[in-house]
Amino acid sequence: MPWSNQNGGGGPWGGGGGGNNQGPWGQGPNRPRGGGGNTPPDLEDLIRRGQDRLKNIVPGGFNGGVIVILALVLVAFWMVQAIYTVQPDERGVELRFGKPKEEISMPGLHFHAWPLETVEITKVTEQQQNIGAKASTSSSAGLMLSGDQNIVNVQFSVLYTVSDPKSFLFNIEVPQVTLQQVAESAMREVVGRRPAQDIFRDARQQIAADVKAIMQGTMDSYGSGISINAVAIEDAAPPREVADAFDEVQRAEQDEDRFVEEANKYSNQQLGQARGQAAQIREEAAAYKDRVVKEAEGEAQRFVDIHEEYSKAPDVTRKRLYLETMEQVLKSSNKVILGDQQQGVVPYLPLNELGRMGQTQTQGGN
Repeated sequence: MPWSNQNGGGGPWGGGGGGNNQGPWGQGPNRPRGGGGNTPPDLEDLIRRGQDRLKNIVPGGFNGGVIVILALVLVAFWMVQAIYTVQPDERGVELRFGKPKEEISMPGLHFHAWPLETVEITKVTEQQQNIGAKASTSSSAGLMLSGDQNIVNVQFSVLYTVSDPKSFLFNIEVPQVTLQQVAESAMREVVGRRPAQDIFRDARQQIAADVKAIMQGTMDSYGSGISINAVAIEDAAPPREVADAFDEVQRAEQDEDRFVEEANKYSNQQLGQARGQAAQIREEAAAYKDRVVKEAEGEAQRFVDIHEEYSKAPDVTRKRLYLETMEQVLKSSNKVILGDQQQGVVPYLPLNELGRMGQTQTQGGN
């Protein structure tokens, strides 16, 4: 061939023929070199050495070692399943062939004969379950009909603890779901007996107390092992679709309350003034009555006294009364008195001067 070289039998790159086991580039295949170098280990040799070592360690050879290892693995798995831990906020109930034992596993490390015995663990600390949806969401959960035919959206929470772990675990299939259903039913029952105004602001505490009592009685009748600690109404509002109309009604009711309070204030003010005037008039009438009665009694007593004196000396009393009466009558009149003993006196009356004296006395008296 045209690419043959002078040596003959060579490849196109000038290498030797197949007689000397060379490659196309003029050299032979790689063979192990003396002294080790980068030669990879033999896999079969490694497997054989491992089997020899296992025979020296485990009695019975390789097959016996596998059995021992499997036995150790099974024992370790059984120990993991048989030993369990109860945390401080938990309680455990062991079951033997599916039947719960009477003992309650307290916090700590415990052992049971698994798989003949199993264990169920539950939390006993106070837990909270929220019921209902916020008024801002579109969910219909929490919508209830009040006693005055209004729809309200109630969001509340229930705080409870597990008082009997065995009853909690085995008397009810899904305690949390049952608790939620009982809570919703109790809230609907109480809200349905009251007007919407009570759930909004007037009687929330009383409603929560009534719901708690109904829930506790129902859960006790189920043997749930749950103790209801508190019921808290977190939010109560009308649905979003009627929120604006409800706000208008609320504002109208507030205006009505304000007008009624102003009217009551004005009524109380006017009533107070009228009562004050009536009391003043009564006091003045009583004072006038007392004064008139006292004067009448004084006049009567004076008449009685005069009558008594008159009965003792009629002439003297009669003359005294005459003189006192004449004194009262004549004390302000102009007069001249002449006695009978005046003899030879011509009666003369200075009428002009008497008239001037009378006018002077009248002016002086004014």
